[in-house]
Amino acid sequence: MAAERCIFGRIGAGEIPCQRVFENEHVLAFLDINPLAEGHTLVIPKRCVERFEDLAPAEAVELALALVIVARKVLKVTGAAGYNILQNNGRIASQEVPHVHFHIIPRRADDGLGYRWKPQESDPAVLTALAQRIWDAAG
Repeated sequence: MAAERCIFGRIGAGEIPCQRVFENEHVLAFLDINPLAEGHTLVIPKRCVERFEDLAPAEAVELALALVIVARKVLKVTGAAGYNILQNNGRIASQEVPHVHFHIIPRRADDGLGYRWKPQESDPAVLTALAQRIWDAAG
């Protein structure tokens, strides 16, 4: 699998140094070397997994717990007023490293980061049908 040789897999295995801010048996958090803001942190599972839906449920829980801990620490240290947690799956969604990773990006007023949302109106009947199809899909 490509994820086994990716840079985050190598960082998680200790082969490449990083600025660690949190670590346990399953998760590693470290500072992004090309940060969007002071305190921009990456949170990864140590096991090589390319996409979020491929995580074992217990791994997802470990990541969620680490995100809470690390977000609190980053906010405390940076004094940021808010933060984004971003996670991309697949190249089409801007995933550049084939290893599950979450970005914690501290935010301040007028920081110029932003992102574009293009909401679209939808027919309630279409939403009802879509919701039912998703509900019924095998997981």
